[in-house]
Amino acid sequence: MAKKKVYVCFDYDRDKHYKYLMEAWNANPNFEFLFNDKSPREIQSYNISVIKSCLTKKIKEANYTVVLAGKDANKLHKDAEKIGYKNWQNFEVAQSVENGNKLIVVNLPDSTDAPDECYGHGAIWAGKYSQENIIKGLDEAAKK
Repeated sequence: MAKKKVYVCFDYDRDKHYKYLMEAWNANPNFEFLFNDKSPREIQSYNISVIKSCLTKKIKEANYTVVLAGKDANKLHKDAEKIGYKNWQNFEVAQSVENGNKLIVVNLPDSTDAPDECYGHGAIWAGKYSQENIIKGLDEAAKK
């Protein structure tokens, strides 16, 4: 099975451990979970234009965007006006849509919400965070 080029959209401050678990599943040959992670490592900048550029570059390398939707998915970022969206997750989803990435939304245990930008773009709603649901979501998106 070929690895899918996946960008993982998540709240770095609050939900990075879920992304790290996905990386561990991907690295473990005992799991049927393969993806080519196109998400950036932590961006060492507070410059909004630098962050936007880095995120956009990585999103353009992917064909799929898995959105890890936590309880702060629509929390207003202090720099929302400069970002152009409520927060970075909404920016990443909007860029993913613009790039033509297939969206897969996965709700984290503390959330039933998703970034506003996920709505109205044919996203696959994969359910609660689990390896099985993420795989099913990616497979369903591949058929679209």
